[in-house]
Amino acid sequence: MSEQQASSGAADQPAAPSPERSTGRLYGVGLGPGDPSLMTVRAVEIIAGADVVAYHSARHGRSIARSIAAGHIRPDHIEEALVYPVTTESTDHPGGYRGALDEFYEAAAARLAAHLDAGRTVAVISEGDPFFYGSYQHMHKRLAHRYPTEVVPGVTSVSAAAARLGTPLTEADEVLTVLPGTLPEEELTARLSAADSAVVMKLGRTFPSVRRALERSGRMAEARYVERATMTGERTGALADVDDDTVPYFSVAVVPSRIASASGQPEPAAADRGEVVVVGTGPAGPRWLTPESRGALAAADDLVGYTTYLDRVPVRPGQRRHPSDNKVESERAEFALELARRGRRVAVVSGGDPGIFAMATAVLEVASEEPYRAVPVRVLPGVTAANAAAARAGAPLGHDYAVISLSDRLKPWEVIAERLRAAAAADLALALYNPGSRSRTWQVGKARDVLLEHRAPDTPVMLARDIGGPEESLRTVPLVDLDPAQVDMRTILLVGSSLTRRVRRDDGTETVWTPRRYPER
Repeated sequence: MSEQQASSGAADQPAAPSPERSTGRLYGVGLGPGDPSLMTVRAVEIIAGADVVAYHSARHGRSIARSIAAGHIRPDHIEEALVYPVTTESTDHPGGYRGALDEFYEAAAARLAAHLDAGRTVAVISEGDPFFYGSYQHMHKRLAHRYPTEVVPGVTSVSAAAARLGTPLTEADEVLTVLPGTLPEEELTARLSAADSAVVMKLGRTFPSVRRALERSGRMAEARYVERATMTGERTGALADVDDDTVPYFSVAVVPSRIASASGQPEPAAADRGEVVVVGTGPAGPRWLTPESRGALAAADDLVGYTTYLDRVPVRPGQRRHPSDNKVESERAEFALELARRGRRVAVVSGGDPGIFAMATAVLEVASEEPYRAVPVRVLPGVTAANAAAARAGAPLGHDYAVISLSDRLKPWEVIAERLRAAAAADLALALYNPGSRSRTWQVGKARDVLLEHRAPDTPVMLARDIGGPEESLRTVPLVDLDPAQVDMRTILLVGSSLTRRVRRDDGTETVWTPRRYPER
């Protein structure tokens, strides 16, 4: 039966099933990326044995899926052309674009169900893989629970694009990220920044925003373009060279494996000026990393940092790691800047936020002097220990608060005590960093006594230790009961203001919060 005959109502008048035959079987058949020779043997078998071959197309009626399978479609096949009422254009459907598509999918599923009820085998063919952004999925959701169903996988456009580029997508522990170009540009930028390797699908009209996202994420130099992989009219090349107006829907952007791309590459020349990026890793492991920080760590040639913080960063082949002790910040900064001056891309790894009692200041201090004033330096923020601890506790920093380090290694205790008194007198909530260590055991007690000059004894104090880590703990005690023996270098203290409330909720959990409003005096 011809395509025109099928479209004119064959599905509306199915033959009644014979008494000995049950319902037909539904197949979702992946045809691969375009070259008919890349169809699987199973796909060819299914099409050959099917009574009905169905395929989607736009209103122009040309179906890429049918063109791939054309050599296996017989004159006696019943063909069902499932023609979309809209693609990207607007519609006057009362339910809008989504309503028009939902109505179409219901009608298309009903047409196929009529064949299945008549005992016919139905093969819904789709380019690529049926479950990978495939149109077949909409039929599957509506029919698979009602009829015997089999899905035949196909070679995806992602695999085809990598093969045609001759470029590995992933190696070792790299993670491949697949993104639709229809995502908002900010979301694309964030995900591309964090990705080891990536493929962006559904280009066409989305290409300008995909291009901008690649530029903003710093991935443009790596990006490759593949159009109609394995089909007639295939085009590949550097994405930066592609004209926005020439990009069809059936094209992809590929950001290939960093490891594979770096293999065999020469060392950067001294004239190729490097940079230093100071990266905040948050208070614990990878879950606290921002996408921008994750991308900077992946792109670096060298990682420099305190051993404990470097251990949080995955090992990548080809990267050099330079661990050091936690009391050599200036030496570490100078080392990183010297590497960058030689043309290396260096990430200085810092816990929490690098600008809060951490490595950003140390790097910028050294970078302000010769011979490093010409070395580019960027600082990427991270989740602070104070904010992480506050989130676990509730919202104790919900109003004005002060951040003070109790370490007297770089400033005298008298200055610390003066600042504690000023903040306490101003009724600010407090986040107290570096409260104690093996060599500093008395500061917490002194700080408690200073605060009690201005705070009620029952002021809540949160002892947050290793937040986000395997030994995470959070305790809330009255200020008067704060015990220095229960505080170490991995602990941060949050001290409430006079208005901070400690509340036991109905589920048995406790929350601490500081009101956003402050009463007039």
